[in-house]
Amino acid sequence: MSTFQKVNEKMTNYRWTICAMLFFATTVNYLDRQVLSLTWKDFIAPEFHWTNDDYGNITALFSIFYAASMLFAGRVVDWLDTKKGFLWAIGVWSVGACLHAFCGIATSGVTTGQWLVGFEGAKEAIATVGDASMVVSVSVTLFIFARFVLAVGEAGNFPAAIKATAEYFPKKDRALSTSIFNAGATVGALAAPVTIPVIAEHFGWEMAFIIIGALGFIWMGFWVFVYKKPEDHPKVNAAELTYIQQDKDDTQAASVNGEPAKAQRKLTFAECFKFKQTWAFAFGKFMTDGVWWFFLFWTPAYLSSVYGMKSSDFESQLALFVLYAITLLSIIGGWLPTYFVDKKGMNPYAGRMRSMLIFAFFPLLALAAQPLGHISYWYPVIIIGIAGAAHQAWSANIFSTVGDMFPKSAIATITGIGGMAGGVGSFLINKGSGLLFDHAETTNMKFMGFEGIESGYFIIFSICAVAYLIGWIVMKTLVPHYKPIVVE
Repeated sequence: MSTFQKVNEKMTNYRWTICAMLFFATTVNYLDRQVLSLTWKDFIAPEFHWTNDDYGNITALFSIFYAASMLFAGRVVDWLDTKKGFLWAIGVWSVGACLHAFCGIATSGVTTGQWLVGFEGAKEAIATVGDASMVVSVSVTLFIFARFVLAVGEAGNFPAAIKATAEYFPKKDRALSTSIFNAGATVGALAAPVTIPVIAEHFGWEMAFIIIGALGFIWMGFWVFVYKKPEDHPKVNAAELTYIQQDKDDTQAASVNGEPAKAQRKLTFAECFKFKQTWAFAFGKFMTDGVWWFFLFWTPAYLSSVYGMKSSDFESQLALFVLYAITLLSIIGGWLPTYFVDKKGMNPYAGRMRSMLIFAFFPLLALAAQPLGHISYWYPVIIIGIAGAAHQAWSANIFSTVGDMFPKSAIATITGIGGMAGGVGSFLINKGSGLLFDHAETTNMKFMGFEGIESGYFIIFSICAVAYLIGWIVMKTLVPHYKPIVVE
């Protein structure tokens, strides 16, 4: 008789409630990140006299802050554990999101001495400043600080979410559950262009930051009551707990001959870097995270710069909505490795790597984005959507490789190390993009038949296209076969 047959009750499915909470947290996470990208070009830049390079500096430094914070966030989540760690993370990033709204008032105070003014009063005061460079310098510095607070908090989202997934799902289901909660990134990006510009247009860009930022505090209220460890949760019955703990490394934590097993020792930072598995995960994140951030941060500006479509225009909102709707196809990324495991008999790591190789080919379409863009802007929109879907499918699986290889006590830490590497890659592509686009515009740069800023976008699209295949080849070289880490 199997273990499942011994449990004389129908299995509960509370693990999917946890997955839903992770989905909403990720949705809020990406909404908060998108507010700046959807408001800077048409609402903020005219007020503060920003250039592409100014915006590139802000997004690039956000990536660096996020990268550095990821390194420590994973460790903090492992230390505080999942429930408290997630509360800490979303609380900090929600404060950071709201802080952006007050950068205008602070800029007014520094440049004109007028602090006790409202949002509109700040705009009027800033408009009287004769030295535009001072306004640029002060406002960029203040936004960088707000992005720093946002980055510190947001860095905890994925380490905490991946840790929660490992606690509530067996290995064979983790890619699916990760792809579902990771789809929150797509839904957040999908909701952003149809909500944020509308709020900014009617209530001011400041209220867009405040309203979206407040969603995180609402989520915290639910998380306090929803989350407990599966073995301690009254809504998880014995059948579901048995299903969750079906993997060998889970059963090691169960009682042995009636005696509790010893708790797993936690890996130190130095120990984590000794494993090729750590480097494989980190390199994969380094090569590919920046691609997603480029699409997320620069697509609204791309439509504005190349096609003259403001973020508040219906055409721009529709294009971005369709783009991110396409990325919802990424849920297939969670199903495909399960198919390889169940139908083809592969181990979870082999199934994930096979799936990731398939997904790595789709971004190659980005090579045609700019050439086809001369026919219609819908071609690059659809291609970016497909590349974004491939990234999210890739992302769900690369995150799940951590749970395949490392003990639960180290999952958040390794996720944080990989996130740091991804943040460095994001910094390079965002900083490089800002410099390249300004250079291409001011010099009317020509490259491969393209002129001006279009030549700059063609170069970055080409880099994005090949990043995944390079990442996969190096990962496969470092870890060719499934080899879990055993902590003694």
